[in-house]
Amino acid sequence: MVLPFEKQYRERYYQLLDEVFASNFWSDGKMTRTFEEKFEEFTGLYSCAVTSGGAGLLSILEYVNVRGKEVIVPANTFWATPQAAKKAGAKVVYADCNKEDLCMSYQDMVSKVTSETKAVIVVHIGGYIAFEIEKIAKFCAEHKIALIEDCAHAHGAQWNGRTAGSYGLAGSYSFYATKTMPLGEGGMIVSRDKDLITWMKKFRNYGKEVIDGRFVTYPMTEGFNYRINEFTAALGIVQIEHLLVILDWKRSLAQKFDQIFDNRVYLPEGMQSGYYKYIVFDQNLSEETGKVFNDTDFGNEIEGLKLDLPNSYWVAKHHKCAPIYYGWDKAQLSVEEIRDFLIIGR
Repeated sequence: MVLPFEKQYRERYYQLLDEVFASNFWSDGKMTRTFEEKFEEFTGLYSCAVTSGGAGLLSILEYVNVRGKEVIVPANTFWATPQAAKKAGAKVVYADCNKEDLCMSYQDMVSKVTSETKAVIVVHIGGYIAFEIEKIAKFCAEHKIALIEDCAHAHGAQWNGRTAGSYGLAGSYSFYATKTMPLGEGGMIVSRDKDLITWMKKFRNYGKEVIDGRFVTYPMTEGFNYRINEFTAALGIVQIEHLLVILDWKRSLAQKFDQIFDNRVYLPEGMQSGYYKYIVFDQNLSEETGKVFNDTDFGNEIEGLKLDLPNSYWVAKHHKCAPIYYGWDKAQLSVEEIRDFLIIGR
């Protein structure tokens, strides 16, 4: 698999690199600010660039101060999600998912809440927003539980105009090399709360902030180095400018897949997916991009905990992902040709 990075986007990146070298700022400079501004325009949320999606989750958990408390996370997620809670000093509680969307089950989450629950992390799986996010957000608000959104898969996701990261206290996006918006590495914290983002921009830099070209130190002992460098931020500018092209391409391919696969994830009315994955059930494919998560990826399995999570284990066994990565070489084929190629035993 070769990720396309067309000539015009390379030339745009090289132009921005020249600006980085001319600026003498290789970190915490103009490119970082511009990248954040463009991401804010895209999501409608205040934004703070950081080194990774995992660093973003950890930063939000530090803001909430979950040390010694419980944080509920879905079992079927990448280890970064529970690991962030562990590094923030919390006890991780694993919840089951739904078969319909592979995301956290509202019912199971509620059953896991105790007086020690400080936060819930919902993971938006596969490029769309968790189907029960509104119920989860309402419950968390009523019970004064911080709702955090893991948006690592959710670039371009919208539900009736609301983007991922807008339902809870804050969300964290990942720009790892495999994502719909790849930078190689990097992350973005988003929130409706401007004060939270202001705190994050200090926290990512040991409590310091660059103002008019000079460092201003703040009395923050919790801060650490989660800065994104200017070269990565420049690539972020190019990729956010490129993102609508990528999303249109993926959605066009998804429309073809919708005519091929009956047993798949069905999006609710008003939902738009960024199609990080295209998820089907009980289907033999000639080519796939691997599962979203295998059961060996589950946090409880990594910890050696055998838990009653029937939907998560069912999903791990029964789902696969049809190839929907940007640049897939069969995407321009007809629906019938793709069907003939992909479905084994047809």
